[in-house]
Amino acid sequence: MAELERELAAAQKTQERLQREKDEAQGLAAKLLALSAQDSLTEIANRRRFDEFLDKEWRRSARGGASVALILCDIDGFKPFNDRYGHQQGDDCLRRVARVIDEHAKRGGDLAARYGGDEFALILPDTNLRNALQLADRMREAIEQLAIRHEAAGAKGMVTASVGVAAMAPTRTLAPRTLIAQADAALYQAKLSGGNQALARPAPDSDGVSPPPAAGAG
Repeated sequence: MAELERELAAAQKTQERLQREKDEAQGLAAKLLALSAQDSLTEIANRRRFDEFLDKEWRRSARGGASVALILCDIDGFKPFNDRYGHQQGDDCLRRVARVIDEHAKRGGDLAARYGGDEFALILPDTNLRNALQLADRMREAIEQLAIRHEAAGAKGMVTASVGVAAMAPTRTLAPRTLIAQADAALYQAKLSGGNQALARPAPDSDGVSPPPAAGAG
């Protein structure tokens, strides 16, 4: 009887050890998964996570008929900034701008991501064009208010950003790249118009809200 009790106790300890190892392995796997979706410099979502998240929200919104908004943000004159102040300050600038963008992803369903280089993105599910543009201009102002010195930036002498905004209700005939193309076109127009402004691009089959006038030109 005593021998059986010892064997049962040993089996229980083995089971507990195996469970601990399993929990540790699952925890490590979760951490690795999170890291694979994170930009190592800015610690916000990376491009891979951006693509996955937009695809998921696109399909969800197509089922429910809701609008998805996308904000693309590009730092004005970032290459001259890097050339003048060095890559270390350039990296610090990217981190600070990323923090501002992440702070504007206020709802649980929003996602801030580094889109590539000095370009960032903010995905806003269930958001129309007008509200997205208002948020984009507040974000642009917050970046300007960081007051990061940039003597090659012209009259303001500080880091600013150009922002493009688009929103649409997904359908079976539209793909996420349509939304990206519209936001990118608005961003290009904002840069072409002198930078430091947020512009909206109306899209086919969007939420039906006409964009307000361009915001934040400066």
